[in-house]
Amino acid sequence: MIKRSALLALFLSMLAIAAAYASAFLPGGAPDWAAWAMALGLSTSMVAMMILGAARNGRIGRLAVPFGFVFAVLVVCFGIALALPATNPVEPTLWFGLPPRAAVILYGIGILPLLVVPLAYALTFEEQTLRPEDLERIRRYRRAEPDPVPAHEPSGSNERMAEVTR
Repeated sequence: MIKRSALLALFLSMLAIAAAYASAFLPGGAPDWAAWAMALGLSTSMVAMMILGAARNGRIGRLAVPFGFVFAVLVVCFGIALALPATNPVEPTLWFGLPPRAAVILYGIGILPLLVVPLAYALTFEEQTLRPEDLERIRRYRRAEPDPVPAHEPSGSNERMAEVTR
């Protein structure tokens, strides 16, 4: 169920991103909603892909909280960046050496999730990796399959190859 929901969210987010891009071709340029559709579409697609990569047995377990946090950070930071007024080029206001919009994008979207997601994966490593019984199931499956590539060349194959290439 979680993978289907993530795939649906990914599909809908791609539609929102496509609509935002397509709106640039409208007479008069892109409308105001296009930037918000892009921000929401990007946020949703990033988290949906994270969920698809982390889902095991149809669930994401304790990763739901960090993923929700990342989604909220992305939406809020994109929203702040869109809502902030343009920077005055004559007397620019700087936040940590950057114009406010750039600072929100770089620090909020670029760095803040970077501090949370690796920690979340580290804390849930044991439940997200293969268990010994999963490895044994894979080994049993592998032993049941014939090897598609022979381990060694049969004798005489070089002579046959020489005949074919003459």
